[in-house]
Amino acid sequence: MARMPEDFVVARNPDPDSSLPYLLRIPLGDTGVILKARETWPRTSKVYCHREDAWPADAEIVERVPTRSCVRRGAAIELVLDRGRENRSQIVFTRVRGGRQAIFWQTARTAKQARPNVTVPTARAAGVSDLEIVVDSHERYAWKFSEQQAVTRVASLAAGDYGVLLDGDLLATVERKSLSDLVSSLTTGKLKYQLAHLSAVPRAAVVVEDRYSQVFGLEHVRPAVVADGLAECQLTWPAVPIVFCETRRLAQEWTYRFLAAVRRAAEEEHGGAAALAELQPGRPLAPAEPSPAQVRTWALEQGLPVSDRGRVRREVVDAYKAARFGAP
Repeated sequence: MARMPEDFVVARNPDPDSSLPYLLRIPLGDTGVILKARETWPRTSKVYCHREDAWPADAEIVERVPTRSCVRRGAAIELVLDRGRENRSQIVFTRVRGGRQAIFWQTARTAKQARPNVTVPTARAAGVSDLEIVVDSHERYAWKFSEQQAVTRVASLAAGDYGVLLDGDLLATVERKSLSDLVSSLTTGKLKYQLAHLSAVPRAAVVVEDRYSQVFGLEHVRPAVVADGLAECQLTWPAVPIVFCETRRLAQEWTYRFLAAVRRAAEEEHGGAAALAELQPGRPLAPAEPSPAQVRTWALEQGLPVSDRGRVRREVVDAYKAARFGAP
């Protein structure tokens, strides 16, 4: 008789230096498969995992769910949990560049999101030939912009995760968020502080690696609370848009185009100001020729003889100019 599957267990990783904060125990085989993971479930994107040698004796359990089935099919483990939602997932074992093994935890939705039915353009951003994007030194799993014509450099940014500089000044910055990070920062109040910080930069934006429609499928927080909070944030900081880009790939593309546009505008403005500064100052305009009526009125006030009509003598006009404009 086949043994019934055990529980699927999520615990906190006791290693404080690990970038993967959770442990997963997959009920496969006699001892189970133990993995380190970035998230407790692949809600908005694939979750990167790594093998772990042993399950800690005093593990801090985050979640424990009965398992309906856990079957290995080729290079993947298909996991079905005994709950109504977030119950089907797949753990894929693959190899990446250099032959290194990689493990990704995904659902049908996140797998589909990873391959949206669009083609990202390969054309360089208009007017920008050598865009350098600065990646904040605190950013984990940073975007590489491998599909965009840009180079990256790691440095500390005053705000945001990705930015462009001109003469050492931060022109624009983009804060990257997953949907879970967005919701967490919004409900804890952290997002408001981040937006206030971003608003101090001439151009800034928040880019979310998911669709806005997924807000209304949230389970652990009321969707209306999140929608209202986002609306209030945009009302308070209208200069910092929150942009939903569906996938990590499209979020990179939007960020590249945004930063390139800011850089291009700044270079054009900088070049125009330099050209204006190089202009030679023009000579002052000579005073307009006085009318005969003006000269005649002045001459009469000075007691100089002048005719009542016709042309005024040249010496009287010269005397008027010398008195009014200092002309010889």
